[in-house]
Amino acid sequence: MQMKWLEDLIALAETRSFTRAAAVRHVTHPAFGRRIRELEQWAGVPLVLRGGAPVTLTAAGETLLRQARQSVDGLAAAQREMRGGAASGQPVFTLGTGRTLARTIAADWLWRVRTLTAQAMVQVRTSAMAEVLQRLERGEIDFMLSYHHPLIALHLEPAQHLQHTVAHDRLVPVARAQADGRPMFRLDGARPAPFLAYADSLALGHLVADHLANHAQAPRLERRLEVDSADALLEYVQKGMGVAWLPWSLAAGACRQKNIVPLAGKAMEIAFEVRMVRSKRRLSPLAERLWEAVVPA
Repeated sequence: MQMKWLEDLIALAETRSFTRAAAVRHVTHPAFGRRIRELEQWAGVPLVLRGGAPVTLTAAGETLLRQARQSVDGLAAAQREMRGGAASGQPVFTLGTGRTLARTIAADWLWRVRTLTAQAMVQVRTSAMAEVLQRLERGEIDFMLSYHHPLIALHLEPAQHLQHTVAHDRLVPVARAQADGRPMFRLDGARPAPFLAYADSLALGHLVADHLANHAQAPRLERRLEVDSADALLEYVQKGMGVAWLPWSLAAGACRQKNIVPLAGKAMEIAFEVRMVRSKRRLSPLAERLWEAVVPA
């Protein structure tokens, strides 16, 4: 049995398509099919229900899939730990998250646990949340820090992952503050306020769009700009380009400095959680100590 066969099975389960899985694994469709058949010959039982779309695993396939993920994750984690610590002799801890969370909640949390990581190399890796989750499942990172709300919840297998809420945050409508402290734009004005929106690909954008679509007192807005970064939206708000819903963890500093000002009341805010996620498999001693700090006994 070859390790690449297990990685093939994982790709097939995630894509539910032989064609897409072959592309992910960078092999031709016929070659990928042969490798899955070779894995089935090794297992001695069918692993895939053929003839239907999307692809579905048999009960035996699901059992092997769980073991495959544990094996692949464990080896990836061991490789990462050996490579990371080999040069310096330091323990290594890797946190995956988005760009805004890396600047806000992640930075606050890492500061709180700094005594535990004082002798370690801490690596923060940022990317889209779907990619962060894939890296977690491959064992390339120890923890994932992500937004949580019923509308944007990630699909996590309870049998494979643990998660815990580490912070509560909220999206707050804000605008640039004028010299007299009043906002440059209002949500209850006679004219629509210029709206600075998140790109549709962002989870926060889904929250804002749903909120505005379903709120009985939603303000009149004119979409002027969209961007795939909350950090960039903060800059555009401070330049007076319009109104945006920003995480309070990101906007609070600028509000205290009187650069921007919140608009409306609590009814226009959107509450959400920030959760830490990890695999159930055993992690490095450092990662396990940090998880104990996340979820105290």
